[in-house]
Amino acid sequence: MATSVTVACEGDGDVPIARKLLEHVGLAMGSFYPADGKGNLDRRLKAYNNAAKHTPWLVLRDLDVDADCAPMLVATLLPSPSSQMSFRVAVRAAEAWLMADRERFATFFGVPLAKVPRDPESLRDPKTEVVNLARRSRIKDIRESVPVQQGMSGRVGTGYTEKIVAFATDHWRPEVAAGAAPSLAACVERLRKLPRGA
Repeated sequence: MATSVTVACEGDGDVPIARKLLEHVGLAMGSFYPADGKGNLDRRLKAYNNAAKHTPWLVLRDLDVDADCAPMLVATLLPSPSSQMSFRVAVRAAEAWLMADRERFATFFGVPLAKVPRDPESLRDPKTEVVNLARRSRIKDIRESVPVQQGMSGRVGTGYTEKIVAFATDHWRPEVAAGAAPSLAACVERLRKLPRGA
């Protein structure tokens, strides 16, 4: 039976990413805690780290523009991680990890492969890139649900999270994406080193 790992992340869209990553390295996802934003996640990080003294944890957070690089942010937020804590930062957002599987992303979102960035971690705002690509999708449902529609507020459309979850759950290949996303490759490597049950 696979070792169970407790997961905390910024929001619901990150949960299937965490599950797929854990499955990829032969671990199982146990309880999960979407924090409803990075501010809430950061405030709870100390408690998560205390819990990770006893059981394995994976905490996923976006780098965004909160620091120049992931190691700098980790050093600021969690300078002394517990032995069973895997605190991983997506550069600059988890959407970059999803776009790094370029072929599957292009097919699912109905956009030309040539339009999907080859180096998604170099993007300052991967979420906006997903929205901009969706505006040019050949799939009507993507065009109408992922971007914000006229007269609406917010950065993303009403179907954004649903589509991200569907892609991450059923189509995304972390083993492929890791080749184009160094912070994802580092995450996979760290997860392989989490303590395993007997």
